[in-house]
Amino acid sequence: MLEQMKTIITEYVDVDPEEITPDARFIEDLHFNSYDFMSFLGDLEDRLDVMIDEQEVMELHTVGDAITYLESLQSK
Repeated sequence: MLEQMKTIITEYVDVDPEEITPDARFIEDLHFNSYDFMSFLGDLEDRLDVMIDEQEVMELHTVGDAITYLESLQSK
């Protein structure tokens, strides 16, 4: 899932894929703005065929948080 996330993230922000680690924070480290982040989440929903809860989005601070959350949605 990390490699898939790297591919999608680099479509939204200009960052070296090597910088995208599970500990990388979306805003502080990867420089997402709020619009890009919401577009990114919508893209994840489409590509992974999941529904991301708007309240739970507030808990997704790192790439690892997103991977854990998305994997939990896919296992349902």
